[in-house]
Amino acid sequence: MRILIVGDVVGHAGRRAFRTFTPRLRAERGIDVVIVNGENSAGGKGYTRKALDELYAGGADIVTSGNHVWDKKEVFSFVDDEPFLIRPANYPEGAPGKGFCVFPAKTASIGVMNLSGRSFMPPMDC
Repeated sequence: MRILIVGDVVGHAGRRAFRTFTPRLRAERGIDVVIVNGENSAGGKGYTRKALDELYAGGADIVTSGNHVWDKKEVFSFVDDEPFLIRPANYPEGAPGKGFCVFPAKTASIGVMNLSGRSFMPPMDC
């Protein structure tokens, strides 16, 4: 199984680059699953429905996040309904969304967990 992991997609330019290059990479390299960090995809901080949909349209299968996940309040209207949009799993109990997912790839399902680090970040559980 081939997995492409893409770092932080930032703003409109990052989404455009992702939409441009990911489908070609997926085809050329036989990529089975694309995981992308999109927490800064909307104007450089957070998610909007439009930004998330552009990542999916560009080929994202799983979208991860981090400390900017809640920067656009619009995210609260859809985060619980998105099976492959994950926030850090070590966020406090009761936080919206989910910290992991299981994606049904062609040859096998894969589990992805997202965690927030502690260095230079707000305090988080290990």
